[in-house]
Amino acid sequence: PIMNSVLALCVAVATVALVMATAGKGQNFAVLIAGSNTYMNYRHQADICHAYQIMHAHGIPDSNIVVMMYDDIANNSENPVKGNIINKPGGSDVYAGVPKDYTGEDVTAANFLAVLTGEKVPAGKKSINPGPNDNVFVFFSDHGGPGLIAMPSGPYLYAKDLNDALKTMHSKSRFNQLVFYLEACESGSMFDGLLANNMNIFATTASNPDESSYACYWDDTRQAYLGDLYSVNWMENTDKVDVSKETLQQQFVIVKNETNLSHVMEYGQQNINSQ
Repeated sequence: PIMNSVLALCVAVATVALVMATAGKGQNFAVLIAGSNTYMNYRHQADICHAYQIMHAHGIPDSNIVVMMYDDIANNSENPVKGNIINKPGGSDVYAGVPKDYTGEDVTAANFLAVLTGEKVPAGKKSINPGPNDNVFVFFSDHGGPGLIAMPSGPYLYAKDLNDALKTMHSKSRFNQLVFYLEACESGSMFDGLLANNMNIFATTASNPDESSYACYWDDTRQAYLGDLYSVNWMENTDKVDVSKETLQQQFVIVKNETNLSHVMEYGQQNINSQ
């Protein structure tokens, strides 16, 4: 079951479910990153805040969660509801309680990869230190293009660099299972033909390598899209199901069917998704 095996972490990981480890056999960790800034990109930080609330609700301690987001939405001058971020019309505030681990200019590809691989991070910044019995869930939401995903500061993150980092994590035994949910246009290009199927990594993307992914939930009051279709689908599914009974594959099928404007893809070690 997801919760036991994945994340219950995210459970959806991408939530979906993450790879929540069986009790007593390891810990669960999550790295959540919004790769954009400015109010027009409201939805990406809304996605990440919602994902944090899911992790928190499923018992992952803040010490095991790294949140990376520019943090320029909740109190933005364009936001009519100050200090508040929602991820669906009429939804609850998903910003409350979200840790500010990396904000502003610290949200970079280099810091993201350092958190994953265990390399040195800036003084005073949080990282994760999973071991061979632990499970890791990674969720990224932002814009992308063929072979890259954007960041609010510094250079883009390229597919080769991301996959090299995942290989490094594997070689350093930094996880038992890793689940990666990626929301971006052309997001399939970050893993297609690159992610090996023998590293206990399961990845799913909002689109195939050659197409856009799409925003959803336009809000007239906030003058912004509140979420992204793929991300909202996996998180709303996670919010309503018993994650101890739904598998990654079951969630993947649901999200694939409900995300009707792009082709949701899966990569890596497929047998993980039966958990």
